[in-house]
Amino acid sequence: MQVISSKDNEFVKYIKKLKDKKYRDMNKEFIIEGIKLIREAIEEKAEIKQIVICDNCLDSDIIPKELMYEIAKYECIYVTENIFKTISDVNTPQGILAIIGRNTTEAEIDYSQDIIVALDDIQDPGNLGTILRTVDSIGLNQILVSKGTADSYNPKVVRSTMGAIFRVKIIECESLENTLKEIKKHKFELVITSLQTNNSIYDIKYNKKVIVIGNEANGVEANIQNIADKKVKIPMLGKTESLNASVATGIVLYEYVRQKTTNNDKFFN
Repeated sequence: MQVISSKDNEFVKYIKKLKDKKYRDMNKEFIIEGIKLIREAIEEKAEIKQIVICDNCLDSDIIPKELMYEIAKYECIYVTENIFKTISDVNTPQGILAIIGRNTTEAEIDYSQDIIVALDDIQDPGNLGTILRTVDSIGLNQILVSKGTADSYNPKVVRSTMGAIFRVKIIECESLENTLKEIKKHKFELVITSLQTNNSIYDIKYNKKVIVIGNEANGVEANIQNIADKKVKIPMLGKTESLNASVATGIVLYEYVRQKTTNNDKFFN
């Protein structure tokens, strides 16, 4: 078994480049790291290009044997512990990562679902990753993101999704406003979160709605506010006026779940 031990190795340099969005976009690839994400990638039949393993992992049995049997079906590249630390993006690496090919097929919007979630310039990678995970948890298969939203394939985003990155189709919109106008033609109502309303998230029926979550600091941009059919806010009893974007998204989306699971006939037939 050949083990890469030089930081000047071309493959090592290539992995480091994939930490940069420019190279991720150019090569249509991104990095996942850790046992859980590797397992998820295999189970979801992601396009695994190479799996990189720290040679010490083979001796420590940190990777379960049944997973090693699956990993062996792919191209595996072994590196020393010191080299792995230079390419890892976490403080306490588990000693395994993989290069994943991004789905480059044209991302068409699925209009068959009850709701569509759109993100307007969400900036924090942790928020974005958590929102993707939440969208996956309620059974949605897609999300729209504006051009100004954080990179969905940023390592922090990928880790935060806990595997949802393989199940949720990410549709990047050149113009979110124009995309939303097109969605409205398919008989969807546009709902935005806003503090400038007395309407509650509990006042609407979550069927055929596209829900826009705004930027952490500035909310939903004015042009999109102007074409909204409904503005809603989360009622709060305390003095805090606003919530973290991912928390707010979770509250809104789980009102949809509540309606769908407790009032199915009333709201969705």
